[in-house]
Amino acid sequence: MVIGLGRFGSALALELTSRGTEVLGVDTNRKLVQNLSGRLPHVVVADSTDIEALRQLGIAEFRRAVVAIGTDIQASILTASLLSELEVPDIWAKAINRQHGRILSRVGAHHVVLPEHDMGERVAHLLSGRMLDYIEVDEDFAMVKTKPPRDIVSVPLGETGLRARYGVTVVAVKSQARGDTATFTYATSDTVLMYGDVILVVGTIRDVERFAEVD
Repeated sequence: MVIGLGRFGSALALELTSRGTEVLGVDTNRKLVQNLSGRLPHVVVADSTDIEALRQLGIAEFRRAVVAIGTDIQASILTASLLSELEVPDIWAKAINRQHGRILSRVGAHHVVLPEHDMGERVAHLLSGRMLDYIEVDEDFAMVKTKPPRDIVSVPLGETGLRARYGVTVVAVKSQARGDTATFTYATSDTVLMYGDVILVVGTIRDVERFAEVD
């Protein structure tokens, strides 16, 4: 069940549906529901802050529910609380800031996402260095897509001392020599990187940022 069919909720519901997941979309806005009625197989107008309405929707049959309500913080928190009270096994909730996220966690959300904050943080990392992509996988751990600095090119990774010098690990490489047909393959201690290769590097946020700055 995806509750709240604004930009985030509708995009999520449509993507899940395209992947073969059975989704029920719920919103109080009749216009939003009508706009999605031909694109989502199951979409209804209902008030998620009403526990009886949730029961009538058969919430007990759903393994996961996503609270994707946007700016109405009160409705977002109350909905998450009711889903927890109804013992939904896996509750995801969208937060507009960290304080909102902490409250959602306290009332029973198992997973809290901050899409605007996370995207802003990701773009900031991309703008401030040589990174091609950046994914924060934990509070202090990230994966970065970048190109190798000169001092580890043409040398087997096992001989570069990469972990000792930078505190990071190269886990995959896309070889520029293969052109448009190149795909990522696992890196090993025998892998030799070349100029133009694209690598995936993991480590603490501080270490991957420092590594991505090396020319």
